[in-house]
Amino acid sequence: MKLIVGLGNPGKQYVNTRHNIGFSILDKYLDNVVWKEKFNGLYYEKNVNGEKNIFLKPQSFMNLSGEVVKQYVDYFKINLDDILIIHDDLDLELGNYRLKACGSSGGHNGLKNIENMLNTKDYKRLKIGIGINQKYDTISFVLGKFSNEEKILIDKLSDIFCNIIDDFLIMDFQKLMNKYNHKKR
Repeated sequence: MKLIVGLGNPGKQYVNTRHNIGFSILDKYLDNVVWKEKFNGLYYEKNVNGEKNIFLKPQSFMNLSGEVVKQYVDYFKINLDDILIIHDDLDLELGNYRLKACGSSGGHNGLKNIENMLNTKDYKRLKIGIGINQKYDTISFVLGKFSNEEKILIDKLSDIFCNIIDDFLIMDFQKLMNKYNHKKR
């Protein structure tokens, strides 16, 4: 069983913000499914090749995402090697993305909480670049909505992100990184 987690903040005011790109990608991938609720998270179960997989949107706000992830890991007995976290990344330019097998939080508070709750930095992630605009403070920027031009670029890339999720469910992660990380965007 795999756990695919899209990070974001609950509430209408955060829809289509940079910080909610994880939620947006899961919504695009699953396309109008009916989410269930458990442990302060919205989740959906999908079978792929006879294996049950869990898709999760924590509803505890970004900085406490790890508390929800930990409850799902414990309840569904998910191996830490079978987790993929999808999140925004300020250090990557908009239009860039990177798969990583492990690493630091890079200052991302949602990832810090996940690391604290899982007691490890060894979990897989899909980092989606949102860049940084020096005209805004970091909080205003990440909680801001994409411009029309930015939205067009993200929409073009979302098919790739959906392919990454498909492949994550069936492919060795090293092969997955080799397939997607070398691509020029």
